[in-house]
Amino acid sequence: MPLVTFIIPVRHQDNARDWSRLKANLSQTVTSISNQTNGDWRGIIVANEGADLPDLPEKFSAVRVTFPPNDLHELGKGSKEDFLDAFRADKGRRVLSGMLNATDSRFFMIVDDDDFVSSRIVQHVSDHRDANGWTIDHGYIWDDGGNFLFGHDDFSHLCGTSLIIRADLYELPERFEDASLDWIKSMLGSHVRIANILAQRGAPLTKLPFRGAVYRVAHGGSHSQAPSLLRQYFLNRGVLTKPRRWLRNLRKLRVLGESHRREFFGKTRSNPA
Repeated sequence: MPLVTFIIPVRHQDNARDWSRLKANLSQTVTSISNQTNGDWRGIIVANEGADLPDLPEKFSAVRVTFPPNDLHELGKGSKEDFLDAFRADKGRRVLSGMLNATDSRFFMIVDDDDFVSSRIVQHVSDHRDANGWTIDHGYIWDDGGNFLFGHDDFSHLCGTSLIIRADLYELPERFEDASLDWIKSMLGSHVRIANILAQRGAPLTKLPFRGAVYRVAHGGSHSQAPSLLRQYFLNRGVLTKPRRWLRNLRKLRVLGESHRREFFGKTRSNPA
């Protein structure tokens, strides 16, 4: 009975612009999760039949699914709301498939297939086993391959890798077929709805008291198409016309040092992410 199960939903291979890039990023995410200081966890990757996955370490397993490609996977193929609705349905179905293969887990954390997590997460959960769960409000943004981290303090509304929730609060169905699509989209496919839903039920989440994850941006395979740090926080016209905001953003920058590499990437300078 693992304390924490990390669920990584992977898009259909037909929706990947560059599968080799996705596979390499996924391998780095697996390395990050595997760096937990407390070993009471497991990892599940949910991927379609036939998807070529990286070699997985002992605590990881793969759940294979047969869901079709998401026809609205790319932003621009429909309205933004249709795009988000299709994304939530596709992601949520994959997450549910993973969770139903780990119903003995005490907590779940959904992790995007290109992000990184703090090595301290499972130990913090172990120290607070009866908690409802946590939102990661404080995290970092990282340009793929860059040397800087940007501290973001509304992280749970930015990145999907931002929730650690006690499993029973999901009220999972016994069978996949018993779950409604609306429930799948709201509870599992969206990272911005569930905290409010749980609060209304009297089971609020608390804020993780440290920076808990790294959101990777500015790489070709990114589904969110998030721009680089430089473009978003320093060369954006809305920032350039407001010097105080520009200076505040500058103060949020951190050089990617050895301690960050160890905590989030499971790497050292001699073996960088």
